[in-house]
Amino acid sequence: MDDQRGQEVAPDPVRFAVLGPVRVWRAATELRLGRPQERALLALLLVRAGQPVSVSEIVDVLWSGRPPDTAVNVVHRHVGALRRLLEPGLPTRATGQWLLRDTGGYRLVADSDSLDLLRFRALRVEARRAASDGAPERAVDLLTEALSLWQGPTAHGIPVEARAHPAFVSLEGERLATVKEAADVALRADVPGVVLPRLREAAADSPLDEPLMARLMLALSATGRRPEALSTYVTVSNRLADELGIDPGPELRDAHQAVLRDTASTAAGPAAGVSEARTAQGPAASDLVGPRAASLPVPAQLPLDLPTFTGRRAELAEVLAPRSSEGRSAATVVISAIGGMAGIGKTTLAVHWAHRVADRYPDGQLYVNLRGFDPSGAVMRPDEAVRGFLDTLGVPPERVPHGLDAQAALYRSMLAGRRFLVLLDNARDSDHVRPLLPGTPGCLTIVTSRNQLSGLVAAHGAHSLTLRPLGTDEGRELLIRRLGAERVSAEREAAAEITALCGGLPLALACVAARAATHPHFSLSAVAAELREAHGSLDAFIEADTSADVGAVFSWSSRALSPAAARLFRLLGLHPGPDFTAPAAAALAGLAVREARLLLTELSRVHLINEHAPGRYAFHDLLRAYAAELAHTQHGEAECRAAVNQLFEHYLYTAHAAGRLIAPYVDTMPLPPLPEGILPEPLADDESALAWLAAEYAVLLAVIDVATDSGADRLVCLLVSSLERFFDRQGHWHDWAAVQRTALEAALRLSDPVVEAHGLLGLARVAGRLGLRDEAGAHLDRVLGLFTELGDDVGRAYVHLSLGWEAEQRGDLPGALRHDQLALDLFRATGRQAAQATALNAVGWDHATLGDHQQALDHCLEALTIQRDLGDHVGQAATWDSIAYAHHNLGDHPQALTSYRNALTIFRDLGVPAEEAGTLVRIGDTHRATGDHEAARTAWRTALTLFTELAHPDAERVRVRLEELGEPLGDA
Repeated sequence: MDDQRGQEVAPDPVRFAVLGPVRVWRAATELRLGRPQERALLALLLVRAGQPVSVSEIVDVLWSGRPPDTAVNVVHRHVGALRRLLEPGLPTRATGQWLLRDTGGYRLVADSDSLDLLRFRALRVEARRAASDGAPERAVDLLTEALSLWQGPTAHGIPVEARAHPAFVSLEGERLATVKEAADVALRADVPGVVLPRLREAAADSPLDEPLMARLMLALSATGRRPEALSTYVTVSNRLADELGIDPGPELRDAHQAVLRDTASTAAGPAAGVSEARTAQGPAASDLVGPRAASLPVPAQLPLDLPTFTGRRAELAEVLAPRSSEGRSAATVVISAIGGMAGIGKTTLAVHWAHRVADRYPDGQLYVNLRGFDPSGAVMRPDEAVRGFLDTLGVPPERVPHGLDAQAALYRSMLAGRRFLVLLDNARDSDHVRPLLPGTPGCLTIVTSRNQLSGLVAAHGAHSLTLRPLGTDEGRELLIRRLGAERVSAEREAAAEITALCGGLPLALACVAARAATHPHFSLSAVAAELREAHGSLDAFIEADTSADVGAVFSWSSRALSPAAARLFRLLGLHPGPDFTAPAAAALAGLAVREARLLLTELSRVHLINEHAPGRYAFHDLLRAYAAELAHTQHGEAECRAAVNQLFEHYLYTAHAAGRLIAPYVDTMPLPPLPEGILPEPLADDESALAWLAAEYAVLLAVIDVATDSGADRLVCLLVSSLERFFDRQGHWHDWAAVQRTALEAALRLSDPVVEAHGLLGLARVAGRLGLRDEAGAHLDRVLGLFTELGDDVGRAYVHLSLGWEAEQRGDLPGALRHDQLALDLFRATGRQAAQATALNAVGWDHATLGDHQQALDHCLEALTIQRDLGDHVGQAATWDSIAYAHHNLGDHPQALTSYRNALTIFRDLGVPAEEAGTLVRIGDTHRATGDHEAARTAWRTALTLFTELAHPDAERVRVRLEELGEPLGDA
């Protein structure tokens, strides 16, 4: 036979791949592989290429220890099918060239030219030889080439039970060891950037591997990304504590210390005489936390500097003096605390000063109003403020760690070695701002407060400045700026009396000046006489050392209003803040929106409120307190309570309508019939709903806080339920977790098991989003029992969907299928068609991930039919994506591309960029599978742009794909 074979034409060369999806090519044509078990058999033979594989081991892989009686015969049939695939026309019972019988089993013949795994190992051996020969750069090139052979998890696409076999698991360990080896060699060769994409990809898959994370930190630091290296340490430390209950080990701690030493030496650069300020500040914003920062502008959050600012020359000279020495500012942490009574002009001075020196802080200016003395009690918590800053600095919500201490540490790491100006306005006390203070030199922090903040002075060396009321000359100067020099100079004594009657408070003087400006024919003497005759009360907000009755100024101003505007002013004092719109004002006062808008214009004209953004109005705290005091004295508690209830119901019913628009086929707790007189804001579509929710976000959180304090427990539960989909869609998971816990506590006070069950389910969902697997599981187990006791099959079905998602996240794909199938059965029994289609798609996806792609198609096509009938466009897009994934893995690439494009069209029409980007990634994968690398690049470039704009963690995986195709991305 050997002689005969020698006479035959040489067969076409065959190539195999197992480092990623299992694939086979004959010449340039990729072969379509058969059923999942045949793929699994081929995968096992490939990872053991050149070695005999026993039939018993094959049986164990294919049936996971539970083989049928016919298992051996089935193996023989699979082997025959593989031989016919590899060598078509091979006579029956012939041995063939590639797949041979061996002692007790089979052996696949391959070498480093025909199998990617053997090529990978050969390159690794060659790299070690190069490193030992003193050629680390050559070793890095070889290891990088070896790692580029991996196109995904080993034997991706075969059943998950088969992939759990040690033969496949050990290969993943081999890959991880190679990544670490490449990192070590690259660091020695001083080319860490070459391996950084592979390190990041491996870290995403193995976030608790301390040696790997230590190498990632060192590589980040060595490429100038020290803030990201430090934030990585914080993230890993939190994960180790949360998931394993341990502290970082010595290798991770040593890497952290190395990064800190590197950071300290860089931060000391300016004092050593670096001439360019920017080069001394460490990495640019684009280096912070991956791709998102590249698309973000330099933060410039300072409020508008008033063009009418005047006076305060001595105070400005005092605060500017410490900044005159650039050496000192670069080498020390500078904190300035501006204190003083309400209305004294602390914020105005701080903002003016910040604008004067902003150019010295090229990395940006951060601002937050902490609302420490907000009359409504809606004080901003430090963790809210920190998360706001982290978002501004480019940290995606899903990467924000748990707990204030960890979030503050990440924030300080982001500012390390850089020059920021941070303005913390209206702090309650020193503890309110400590988590927001930068921890390294080069930043200026300005804090304003009604208190002295002696703790900052004692513990942090803050420079303290207490503002006093304006003197006669400064008061006259303020009036000149607003009324003109001629008018004020003509009545100098009246101007001085006005300043005295206003107690030298800039806020009160601004109100008086606004009144005088709107009546230019009034003499200042007449204005002063009106003030003398006015009466008012604001004793709780007046310092003991001031002789002025500031309430008199406000009383005088409000008496100049029309009766309708004066009533609206009083009722607006009951709004929880931080700002409000005309529709909200209309709801509060029981007015038409058009009438409310006209009255707001009247209030703004006399400076009793401020239109700080188009259509959005705000109070000064002092004026809000005064308005609230008038409301309670002139309207009584019952009328005030009714007005606030109207306002809260306006927000509740609008938020519920918005939630239905952005997720029309998702069940939320139903609302009672719309109360008479309540008019939700009209929202036309998904886009307008999202815009409203985003604009009112801070207000809605304040409403939840105030409603909780006032005992409106049912409203709190219904409002949080209405906001769940918005929280999830926008990634506001930390805020969602906080208000969801508040809602659950409210539900428990109501002793309503239905509301409690919905609260628990929401808490389980957000715990899952935050990666708190144990907490999510515990909540889901509890809520499943509640819905079972209630006899609520729909609730049970939703719990099983969540349990299925949790199982998939843990890698338990059979468990995911089991729960999703239970959800499907329950939804079918209860007639919930939209939910039934969602569950069908979930079951189909589970089958696809388990390798049963025909079953996946059957379920997904059934889901698609229902979704088309309902007009559920979001559901259709998700299902088309699942259908495409199944076709791709069946090797039907043209049909996969058609289905993916269907999904893409819908996602684009709906304006859902995250899902659009995910589909584009998979389109690129299909193009690459067909060998069309240019089309793959086009799809991946678009996906990368979208993920970057969204700060989505999958951006890094797309970057890796593009780099594998030779795309020159650089650091962008």
